[in-house]
Amino acid sequence: MGLRSFSAALAVALPLATATPALADTTGSRTASDLTASPAACALPGRTGWTDEGHDTDHAQFQPSVGTRHVLMLFVDFPDAPATGELADYHRQLAPAADWLKEDSYGRTRLDITPLNHWLHMPQDSASYGFQRGITFEQHEQYVRQAVAAAEPYTDLSRYDMLYIVPTKTASAISFSPTYLYDPTTPGIVAGGKRLKWAVTYGQDMYHWGPKVAAHETSHTFGLPDLYAFSGTDYHRYVGGWDLMGLISGPAPQHLGWERWKLGWIDDDQVACLPSSGRRTVHLYAVERPGGTKIAVIRTGETTAYVAESRRALGGDAGACSTGVLIYKVDSAAQTGEGPLQVVNGNPNAGVPDGCKPIDLAAFGPGQSFTDPATGVRIDIGRRGPLTDTITVARR
Repeated sequence: MGLRSFSAALAVALPLATATPALADTTGSRTASDLTASPAACALPGRTGWTDEGHDTDHAQFQPSVGTRHVLMLFVDFPDAPATGELADYHRQLAPAADWLKEDSYGRTRLDITPLNHWLHMPQDSASYGFQRGITFEQHEQYVRQAVAAAEPYTDLSRYDMLYIVPTKTASAISFSPTYLYDPTTPGIVAGGKRLKWAVTYGQDMYHWGPKVAAHETSHTFGLPDLYAFSGTDYHRYVGGWDLMGLISGPAPQHLGWERWKLGWIDDDQVACLPSSGRRTVHLYAVERPGGTKIAVIRTGETTAYVAESRRALGGDAGACSTGVLIYKVDSAAQTGEGPLQVVNGNPNAGVPDGCKPIDLAAFGPGQSFTDPATGVRIDIGRRGPLTDTITVARR
């Protein structure tokens, strides 16, 4: 995340009527009933002036989320933490983020990560930069500026869209991995005649999260907010492990379908929209696979909506924690860390298998329903196929 809010890595530091049955769509194709309303009527405007879940992303402040992004990886050490280990090992720790984002975006986002195979020597001790919850934007920008100055004799930084700055493992004071998002009202950092707008400065948490921290932090440069809570004791009460912007180590940390739509990874014609009162049947195709109708959106206000999507466990240790119809509330006026997305728990009294949290079992199954009397929203879960769910959505 940017320094106007907490870093994703701080999650480490903190005490961590029934639908009428329809034929299952196993090909991912869409039916006419899925496509009867304009998706634009369900797109919500952002209201925070920063990272949020609105569709009107400021692409002067945030970088494009579709296409190839050229990333330069820098390796830095410090007077109090000299370089140790092979540069290739540091690169391998984060490089798989490129494959992760390529799969999550259905091939629409590609990271071209180029390592500068040279240790760069920072002029200050690692402990002097303030990598803690109180780190300021100015401190962070100074850290990035010094890394850029050390790298300029060795490469043309203007050829790259963003930087990954990786410290030596001995720099224990560089504890977490905030994202640098430039401030257009200040002179900022210029390298090779080009304004440096985006960088991720990695810390010790990269050895816990691995490449997922790179995917999370890079997503902030696309305009996505943090989905874990900045207050209270249950920091993952909003989305748990259902989204990479929440609990990175959860059983199904992807990007929710709403965010994939915001980022341009899901097309408008893959969105079933109910912008006002009415009722419709939607055949959802699993977000883990390309194609098909991905999300059903029921708009409830100027900046609010409910979203339903089909989720499937596709191997690994996700198991029963991540299968079914996931329903969540969107509030594009909510600040990062204050629950802009909140998953509805469809099974609050279920037993929790080992490795799962209660919210990880939130997905709804056939025969279940969700209602919100305050907004008049009802979602009924119908037939399930191997990669599909048929639902009926309605609003009074």
